[in-house]
Amino acid sequence: MSDTVVKERASVRTAVQKLGTFLSGMVMPNIPALIAWGIVTALFIEVGPFPNEAIASLVDPAIHYLLPLLIAYTGGKMVYDVRGGVVGSFATLGVIGGSDWLIDQFNANAAEGEGGLGKVHMFIGAMIMAPLAAWLMKQLDKLWEGKVKAGFEMLVNMFSAGIFAFIMALGGFFLLAPVVNKIMEWLGAGVGWLIETGVLPAVSLLIEPAKVFFLNNAINHGVLTPLGSSEAAVDGKSILFLLEANPGPGVGVLLAFTFFGVGAARATAPGAAIIQFFGGIHEVYFPYVLMKPALLLAVIGGGASGVATNMLLGTGLGGPAAPGSIIAVGAQAIGPGVMNFIGVMASVVIAAAVSFVIAAVILRASRKRDIEAEAAGKDSLGAAVAKTQANKGKESSFLSGLSTAVMTEPITRIVFACDAGMGSSAMGASVLRKKVHGAGFTDVSVTNLAIANLDDTPQVVITQEELTPRAKQRNSSAVHVSVDNFMNSPRYDEVVELVRQSREEGDAAGGETASAEADAPVAAAAEADAPVAAAAAAGPGDVLTPDRVTTAPAARDRDEAIREAAGRLVAAGAVTGDYEQAMFDREAEVSTFMGNGLAIPHGTNAAKEAVLGSALTVARYEEPIDWDGNEVRFVIGIAGKDGGHLEILAKIATIFSDEAQVERLLAAEGDTELYAMLSEVND
Repeated sequence: MSDTVVKERASVRTAVQKLGTFLSGMVMPNIPALIAWGIVTALFIEVGPFPNEAIASLVDPAIHYLLPLLIAYTGGKMVYDVRGGVVGSFATLGVIGGSDWLIDQFNANAAEGEGGLGKVHMFIGAMIMAPLAAWLMKQLDKLWEGKVKAGFEMLVNMFSAGIFAFIMALGGFFLLAPVVNKIMEWLGAGVGWLIETGVLPAVSLLIEPAKVFFLNNAINHGVLTPLGSSEAAVDGKSILFLLEANPGPGVGVLLAFTFFGVGAARATAPGAAIIQFFGGIHEVYFPYVLMKPALLLAVIGGGASGVATNMLLGTGLGGPAAPGSIIAVGAQAIGPGVMNFIGVMASVVIAAAVSFVIAAVILRASRKRDIEAEAAGKDSLGAAVAKTQANKGKESSFLSGLSTAVMTEPITRIVFACDAGMGSSAMGASVLRKKVHGAGFTDVSVTNLAIANLDDTPQVVITQEELTPRAKQRNSSAVHVSVDNFMNSPRYDEVVELVRQSREEGDAAGGETASAEADAPVAAAAEADAPVAAAAAAGPGDVLTPDRVTTAPAARDRDEAIREAAGRLVAAGAVTGDYEQAMFDREAEVSTFMGNGLAIPHGTNAAKEAVLGSALTVARYEEPIDWDGNEVRFVIGIAGKDGGHLEILAKIATIFSDEAQVERLLAAEGDTELYAMLSEVND
């Protein structure tokens, strides 16, 4: 195949992607209005569960005027701000009027008994006319820009826009309306034929691959949403809303990877499945399909089976489900009735099951080759993520977490990094170390560091989400995992699974690297806990004392709690007065909320000169404190000198990762009992 042909195909694909993105940009902001209209339609029209003629009177004007004009305004505004939105909206009104006039003329001239045509809802007309009118208005304004005399600018701007909007409305009335009417007639007839002949499931052959290559928006927003809305206005629901939005095919593939995948793909698939199924972000499963193009058979089979189920049961959605989450699908399915809801849910389950079975067969058949490829250093998932982002034409925040480095040998060193390397990272490392060692991987070193001290030796680096970009700059070769809850983050389980997979693949490739260290778990554990051993020599028993524990703090918000913690650390002689500002600086960079009701405010790495010694203060609050949107009951202020606080902090992390133990701490009566429960960490 010649380079010219390849470039032409790439150019066509890019053009379709850009068109789809633009159409999506016009429709997506107005989805709430479509959802509201869908609720009214599903519930109150004559065939709905609660027929109400008065409320149902909202249906026709909303779909015929409001929704197209909202789309028109959004499209015009995208091209030429508010001025473009206004001109585009009025020009679209001309298309609506022209369409209605043509249909009225046809119906008036139709022979008796032939039946008349129904109204055409000008979604497509809005998508064409509004951006065109806005763009032309922008070009006209450039003609007299800077040539209008001072004092007349507003007059010229208002009248030029008004006159041009009138001209474009006439153009839409006489020129565009007949074209759009004919397009909608053809599209409607085509979809009707697909449904009547029972071949509608075959559209999955087009839609499912189009999704993976980000070509679906042009189909979904340009065709399916307008046709589905027209159908729902009459029947209260439409199967067309489910052709692209059904989350079943994607989650089926991800579940297959969860059970039968290898390496990073298997480790990340469970999290991706949650995002895709409940969040409705379908693009997270695209890289998994691109890893093995044969998996297109799985999503096509799943999509077709879901469509077939809805056809057999006569089910559909009352309005578009955007994003394609099971929650959005369920909300739009319940309006037309309970039986409709059950049918739609059945279509999702069947689509997921079919997709899962086909994907499982494909993955099992190639499992040995996949293990060998991973062991040889081929980053299949990383390459697929890069290809997916290339297909999209830009980076995706939803895909960045899937891109991981390849483990060419068993994982033996994990580092939890934060700004200072003395507070949150120490606690996170303690919790993760317990999980990793508890899974039997006692030879794996799990330590904590300041990001500034990161080098290329860690194979896995854990950071708070806000700090991950900085960590990647220091170590670009490691697997980077972002967390937002240090006490019980689900990402820790993914890390354990990644460690397990690295061992399995090492064994499959004939490597015995892991066993050498496994024979000396005590020595390895000593390496993992090296900071703890150093802390023990520093006398951690002096870090937490009874006078630094209170169950009656005065603070009522986050900032007051930080000031109280800083004041107690100053009173303990552990820090200077400058440390309080350093604690606020740290909070501004990234929250010190740890999870399970715990926050550990501490200073930045630059505040080391303000630290005179190691100390912890504990405050338990009767009423939860709002800590950046999270409820906090315990605030532990930290100051660390030469790692002297790390051992006790690690033990506190172990306590607070146990929800039952947290409940006992909450039930403690008074300062003395609370200290007695926490003083065990000094042993």
